[in-house]
Amino acid sequence: MKRVKATVAYDGTNFAGYQFQPGIRTVQSEIDKALVKVHKDNSIYSVASGRTDAGVHANGQVIHFDTSLSLPTDRWIMALNVLLPKDIRVVGAEYVDESFHARYSATGKTYIFKWSYSDVQSPFERNYAVHLGRWRPDVQLMREAAEQIIGTHDFTSFCSSKTATSNKVRTVRQMTLEKQGHLLIMTIEGDGFLYNMVRTIAGMLLAVGIGWNTPADIQKILESRDRKKAGKTAPAHGLYLDSVTYD
Repeated sequence: MKRVKATVAYDGTNFAGYQFQPGIRTVQSEIDKALVKVHKDNSIYSVASGRTDAGVHANGQVIHFDTSLSLPTDRWIMALNVLLPKDIRVVGAEYVDESFHARYSATGKTYIFKWSYSDVQSPFERNYAVHLGRWRPDVQLMREAAEQIIGTHDFTSFCSSKTATSNKVRTVRQMTLEKQGHLLIMTIEGDGFLYNMVRTIAGMLLAVGIGWNTPADIQKILESRDRKKAGKTAPAHGLYLDSVTYD
């Protein structure tokens, strides 16, 4: 058996999230169906770097699977894309050592979150950026708040109460907010993220930008370890898993 590492992009709009759920359309279920067809073996399955929620997109999700086939890497891309629905695409593939694990070998992830300043939201953009409507947030205040997020913290206040892991300490290495045309884009990179952590951070930064909170509130909210202090979670459709890194 050989191990294949593949990079996958998908439009999360019409999926109930990444992870397999019986009888429900998910990204993993579609990928695994394609793998089963290629191998003619019902026992074949994929392992991902992590799950994404319903409506969340990906430019660079990473998976691995074990195979008895000896296809060239470009043929893996072609063979799977022929079988996958058009809202999922394999964009890269390579053979890796059997010790590689899409989830446990990951050393970092980068997410992006998009808001739109458009006066009237384009129907072609409604699933891919969160419309700000009448709000015009102060981006400099949002950047000052982001500075408080960077570093190693207990992010209990910035994750869902449904988060299963007991260790909620994570390191955010980099974070930027940039205007690109009519879009405001947050980019955040760290060693890992808790359930709903990036969306909660995005929601909190917007709250600062529109004056509901101040940058100085961020440290207090972190120290409180109280999810109720951090406000609303930003909508899923503005979020993208951009890339996963491995040493």
